[in-house]
Amino acid sequence: MKKFGKKYVEVAKKIDKNKAYEINEAIKLVKSTSITKFDSTVEVAFNLNVDPKKADQQLRGSVVLPKGTGKTRKVLVITNDSAAKKCIEAKADYVGGEDYIEKIEKENWFDFDVIVATPDMMAKLGKLGKILGPKGLMPNPKTNTVTTTPEKTVEDIKKGMIEYKTDTYGNVHSIIGKVSFSDEDLKENLTYLVKLIISSKPQAVKGNFVENITISSTMGPGIKLDINSID
Repeated sequence: MKKFGKKYVEVAKKIDKNKAYEINEAIKLVKSTSITKFDSTVEVAFNLNVDPKKADQQLRGSVVLPKGTGKTRKVLVITNDSAAKKCIEAKADYVGGEDYIEKIEKENWFDFDVIVATPDMMAKLGKLGKILGPKGLMPNPKTNTVTTTPEKTVEDIKKGMIEYKTDTYGNVHSIIGKVSFSDEDLKENLTYLVKLIISSKPQAVKGNFVENITISSTMGPGIKLDINSID
């Protein structure tokens, strides 16, 4: 049985595990139950009525949260020379081609959070699949990280683009900001993401799609959200 620390146990008393909280109340609770000394990330988990083993019931995509994430992400762009200048102007942290592919392969270099690549470079980048795949770093067209306009994706990432996908249990985990965000900014990000997930219901799924939504701060207790309170 998992053991929790004293701080966790104390703040968990504020939450009724059998209650689904209205969005404004849920956000106030997630902030008041943060137990870290640093500015915690606010996370959201969707439990979906999908069979993740079936390709037509999997969700995967990317979205720019209206109020950003509060996180700064380092971006590596793998592209040809013609697109490099635009990516640098878009404030990509690293821009190059085979030189960076070789650096990752030979030096085990991972001083970045996301890779954006142009389609013409994917064949060369593909040889790093066994290295990048397990780390969740392999670019994918569904998340706009394989694109003919890499500079646009770089701009979106810097603005607060996040990626989401169903895990092996049919859940989607994401972030909606920081505890230091205002209640209104967290609410706007959460509402935007919830509506996006709801609208992404696969045609193959029958009946109720979103079974429950839980928000929490880093290392904090989960708070069930009343889906009907999303306007």
